[in-house]
Amino acid sequence: MASLRQRGANSSRESGAFLLGYKAGGQARIVDFVLYDDLDPHCLESGIVRFDGRYFSELWAICKARKLTVVADVHVHPGGEQQSKSDRAHPMISRSGHLALIVPNFAKRAKRSTVGIYRYLGNKDWESVPKSKRKSFFHVGF
Repeated sequence: MASLRQRGANSSRESGAFLLGYKAGGQARIVDFVLYDDLDPHCLESGIVRFDGRYFSELWAICKARKLTVVADVHVHPGGEQQSKSDRAHPMISRSGHLALIVPNFAKRAKRSTVGIYRYLGNKDWESVPKSKRKSFFHVGF
């Protein structure tokens, strides 16, 4: 969260990251991350995330080198945790089952229960994890 706040330039723009880890048995473990602007240095300049697809090759190379996969993506919004029309229309990873997390208020005072969790179903269709189940959806710790 600290990196998202820092890259958000004092709550003046969105920021985000790809969350890397392992998937097994219907569960995922996040062990690392790559900030969007470490891959695409211009993706945050407009104030919203506009990631240039040409930089995905660098992400795949990082995953291969670290022997990890993209488990989810996360980005911050200035207001609430709801997906925007653009979020729904343009998933960062357009593979069924991919998770997109949205942290409200530019990641200030973030809690698991306030992070929007969305599962991509394919064909621009999404499933939202209800607020009442968000805390149990993620285990934080060892």
